[in-house]
Amino acid sequence: MQWIALRWLPEDDAAVPSSDSAASVRPAPELPLSLEALGWWALRYTPRVAWLDEALVLEVSACERLWGGLQPLMRLMTAWNPVPGSRLQKVQGATSLVALARLRLFALGQQPPADIPSALPLHTLTAAREHLDVLARMGCRTWGDVAALPRGGLSRRFGAALREALDRAWGLRPERHTWLTLPDAFAQKLELPALAENAHELMWSANRLLAALQVWLRVRQRGVLALELEWTLDLKRYNGVDLPPHQHITVRTAEPTQDMAHLRRLMSERLALTKLAAPASWLRLRSIETTPWAGASTSFLPEDNRKGDKLHELVERLSARLGPREVLVPVAQADHRPEGMQRWQPALRRATASGACGLHPHLLPKGEGAGAQGDTLYPPWLLREPLRLDMRDGHPWYHGRLRSLVGPQRLEAGWWSDSGRGGDDEGGHPAVRDYYVAESPEAGLVWIFRERPSGCFTSGEVRWFLQGLYA
Repeated sequence: MQWIALRWLPEDDAAVPSSDSAASVRPAPELPLSLEALGWWALRYTPRVAWLDEALVLEVSACERLWGGLQPLMRLMTAWNPVPGSRLQKVQGATSLVALARLRLFALGQQPPADIPSALPLHTLTAAREHLDVLARMGCRTWGDVAALPRGGLSRRFGAALREALDRAWGLRPERHTWLTLPDAFAQKLELPALAENAHELMWSANRLLAALQVWLRVRQRGVLALELEWTLDLKRYNGVDLPPHQHITVRTAEPTQDMAHLRRLMSERLALTKLAAPASWLRLRSIETTPWAGASTSFLPEDNRKGDKLHELVERLSARLGPREVLVPVAQADHRPEGMQRWQPALRRATASGACGLHPHLLPKGEGAGAQGDTLYPPWLLREPLRLDMRDGHPWYHGRLRSLVGPQRLEAGWWSDSGRGGDDEGGHPAVRDYYVAESPEAGLVWIFRERPSGCFTSGEVRWFLQGLYA
């Protein structure tokens, strides 16, 4: 059997516990990851992970060859340390108790003895620590000294736990641990160090939960699409108004992500627009929707490796800052009429409703005109409403007399719609038109159409309209 014992200490923690201390402590509370998240991180190396006193122990005998051996595996753990700015102490041993004892000696700056486990100091065995004074008066200084005592007398005097621990250390009894497991969905709570009264203070504590989320996503090999951050209000009533027990925000992304920097920006924008009804005392982060993570694709082409934010990340951040109805995306419609070929809706709503992993490339702030799609004769810019043109001497005018260059392109569509209703879903009125590309003396190339007199919804006069402009 091969075991690895791990322990994290902050870089600035220079304190060394004395050898006669009652017990070491678990990882320092100022570490940004919880004990649960540290255990999740270790599950990427082996499924047999457990907390043993202050250390995380991993049984790796069945999987170390997959990592190239024990030493390469330990080097990988150092390279992939989940707690930046901390010192990862790690040692190996034949059993979990031996590995833990060697880790304690390493923390004290002492070299392990040559004869292991017999020569290990007695203070490195947890089960013997409450009996150190009595055992020392009996002349017992090492594990081997205690193991040499009569079994029956040892158990009657000091309890069965000490004898059982020694048997496990020598491999005479099987290891018994509560193995850590990875939950199917992420959910963690955090008690705030002080009452949070604004969004900045909430976000400062939420960073720890986001770090744990990143560990869970990487081990699960999933990307997150939707998160919920919930905080518990410390007051039940404020200014004579009953308050709900919780408040929450939901953060959604168009594409699955493991990028905590992007999620952190989105969450900060959402919190900045949220007013806390009362100071908060607890935080809870949970995943609402995740999907299998395909990983990042790589390319040798320079245009595929541009620096900066991705388009969908920019759209999500703008939507969080300005409001979801202020950033719109065109959605193609099954209609030949230019004004009905697309409609605009909030970019985030479209990504959520369709489950798409991307956004349409043509994104404009709310209030801009709409670009047409399809035929190459179509101009890049359409007017929101066709502009009726003046007629002079039987010719349409727009900044001068228009001269036809290309056309006609005949269109007859929308006959299925209800002209009396004309709503968005009905697509407007039927269209019976002839389209032309024309030239204006001052405006340049324009796109115009004439209502054909044969149309059932046209009057006897011939009417011309301007619908698009060419750059």
